[in-house]
Amino acid sequence: MTTSAPGTSTTARLTGRGADPAHQAFLLLRTVFTVAPIAFGLDKFFNLLTEWPGYLAPFADRFVPGTAQQAMYAVGVIEIVAGLLVAARPKYGAVVVAAWLAGIIVNLLILGDFYDVALRDFGLLVGALALWRLASRRWAGTAAARS
Repeated sequence: MTTSAPGTSTTARLTGRGADPAHQAFLLLRTVFTVAPIAFGLDKFFNLLTEWPGYLAPFADRFVPGTAQQAMYAVGVIEIVAGLLVAARPKYGAVVVAAWLAGIIVNLLILGDFYDVALRDFGLLVGALALWRLASRRWAGTAAARS
């Protein structure tokens, strides 16, 4: 078991910034918006959670080339990349995830059968925007500390 002496960076993180509720919220949101898009993106290839092609509005299905399942493969790749972007650069990744969720909401509203899922995704969109605001604050503070 490794212990840290007082004043080390680990101790400072645990007693300083780590105790800040805004930082804790940032970490929670960053974790969720990294893991969830990657998990859902991977599932687009396996359809374990649901049959994803059924969530594609006929208008969108006619708009994209190939089958609905092939469209879901592309969606899966985009979701995985979005999750990785949140992990690497949460300030920018959060905006990408929010925009992606807005597109999903529009698709679901056009489809007309999944208003409950659209409402849930709206809540996720608000969470992604909250992550963006917290990441903006965090990155601004980090840049100011380096100056």
